[in-house]
Amino acid sequence: MANIKSSEKANRQRVTRTARNVSQTTAMRTAIKRLRAAMGGKTNKDLAPLLKSAVRAIDKAASKGVIKKGTASRHVSRLTVAVAGLASAK
Repeated sequence: MANIKSSEKANRQRVTRTARNVSQTTAMRTAIKRLRAAMGGKTNKDLAPLLKSAVRAIDKAASKGVIKKGTASRHVSRLTVAVAGLASAK
């Protein structure tokens, strides 16, 4: 445990930031998992709201600094291509 006042404050801040980051990451992963699970047998029209919520969660995590902007862009691109590929395959 920290003995110095500034170290105690730094520990409190660390705990707060970690909780915020975990929450953002969990929300992002959940949205992506829901979209990927729904990709099994749904049409492109049914996937549009799920894709929108996944992209929103990814962008929000990137804007908060939880993930890097390039990582967010890569996730969004791959999900969008996957959903578009389902539409063209059917």
